[in-house]
Amino acid sequence: MVRIRGTIGQWPVDLTVELDESEWARLGAQLRVSVPAEAAAAVVARPVSEGDALWRTARDLVRQAGQIDGPQLLAQLEGLAGSTVAAKRLLVRLRHCSEIKVLSGTDSPLYSWIES
Repeated sequence: MVRIRGTIGQWPVDLTVELDESEWARLGAQLRVSVPAEAAAAVVARPVSEGDALWRTARDLVRQAGQIDGPQLLAQLEGLAGSTVAAKRLLVRLRHCSEIKVLSGTDSPLYSWIES
């Protein structure tokens, strides 16, 4: 299940998409995404909640950037989470993540990924 929340212009959007295992496989094939068998089994065994998916995406943003400033990260998280409040919660959680180091920048905090 994937839930998409946000707005299109002035209209609020709250869309839930539910697919069974075979539909996810067809979608992945259309997108040319290959998923290892063990990863697919893990998805079937334990569905990912919306909060888990957002958390993983937030961590991935920092990991892929290597280092990103707070305002830029907040803007990206707002787009993903659908609200400023949810984005700020993710920022607080990132501050306490052992894989991320937060440094005081000149004007704003810098979030840096720590290689493990």
